[in-house]
Amino acid sequence: MENLKNWLSSMFYLFFLGSISQEIPQAQISNGLIKATIYLPDEHKGYYRGTRFDWSGVMPVLEHGGHSYFGKWFKTYDPKVHESVMGPVEEFGPVGYDKTKIGDSFLKIGIGTLRKPVEPRYSNFKTYEIHDAGEWEVESLTNQTSFKHILNDRPYSYEYQKVISLSPDTSEMVITHSLTNHGDDRIETEVYNHNFFFLDGLNIGPGYVVRFPFKIVGKGKINDIGKFVKIEDDEIVFIKKLGKKDHVYIGEITGFDNNNSNGYEIWVENRRSGAGVKITCDRPLSRLVFWSAQKTVCPEPYIDLEIAPGATVNWTIKYDFYKL
Repeated sequence: MENLKNWLSSMFYLFFLGSISQEIPQAQISNGLIKATIYLPDEHKGYYRGTRFDWSGVMPVLEHGGHSYFGKWFKTYDPKVHESVMGPVEEFGPVGYDKTKIGDSFLKIGIGTLRKPVEPRYSNFKTYEIHDAGEWEVESLTNQTSFKHILNDRPYSYEYQKVISLSPDTSEMVITHSLTNHGDDRIETEVYNHNFFFLDGLNIGPGYVVRFPFKIVGKGKINDIGKFVKIEDDEIVFIKKLGKKDHVYIGEITGFDNNNSNGYEIWVENRRSGAGVKITCDRPLSRLVFWSAQKTVCPEPYIDLEIAPGATVNWTIKYDFYKL
């Protein structure tokens, strides 16, 4: 019965993709071993036009070795709702929000400058008015898609480049980033990848395991540990299926060395279907969050960024897909 439900869900999703494929700007890339679909940023026609996540990198499909890794995990689609995203999407923290006056603009990298309304505090779940969305340049080749986002809006001006590439003859996807600060003010922020994994279209439950290279210690706000998952040394192991309204959350995972880039290693596996992926980065973790819902499991690794005027920072994230 579950297999039938999953098949029907997959067929509905393929129909959903086909029905919008004529309208949504997108690119397909492949290296022969991996194939992926990437939705492209567009202020008017883009699949995602919200104000939480970087507009580049929304990925509804990635397939490798007979397994699928991403998909539509949310119920209701709206291009301006914060969670209408799929795949390895990234979010930068707001820049300049606290010192910005009501009605003036603060910065969200990968989106542009946003108008600050009357509100008690910033919320990444909210959709803000976009003051300046900047300009996007996109180039797609057989095995890679390159994005360039240029913003000129004082005091915040930058050039942000991201390249999603499938390394030739490998099972590896590489996401390279370059951020140059052309503005007057120093940029101090953080960025994380939300990693919306949905392996083989299987709802989250027994079989799913997330592993780190250190013993896991959960702190901060914690939800439903022990009910749906158990922590076994360096692993988060799912022991019960999540329902439509269930969520697992660990507000802070500790145990890693902030000065060691080797701490940024994450394995996500479905040991029932045989799909796995290893994630690494060339910069050290600053913090680590974990969240899961019925149709997605999300290790959320953060890194810190500090960029003086005129300076550039670079970082690279790698995904190695494998069969168990």
